[in-house]
Amino acid sequence: MNHKIEILTTPLCGNCKVVETMMDEMNIPCEVIDVTEKPEYLEKHPIFTAPGVVIDDKLEFTGIPKKQELLKKIS
Repeated sequence: MNHKIEILTTPLCGNCKVVETMMDEMNIPCEVIDVTEKPEYLEKHPIFTAPGVVIDDKLEFTGIPKKQELLKKIS
């Protein structure tokens, strides 16, 4: 099943790069969204810690998720 996965990031966010790399390594397609360029995402998903991982329009994680938990959400 294909899920719509978005990573909400901010500029210079080290953890955001970690999550982006993790998604690449796991071959999970995702869209990276800079919330400073698209603040409407913060209205929809108010995150206080970047990154935010949104799966099917629902904020599932903030910060770096554990791989097993991430896989559970998308399997």
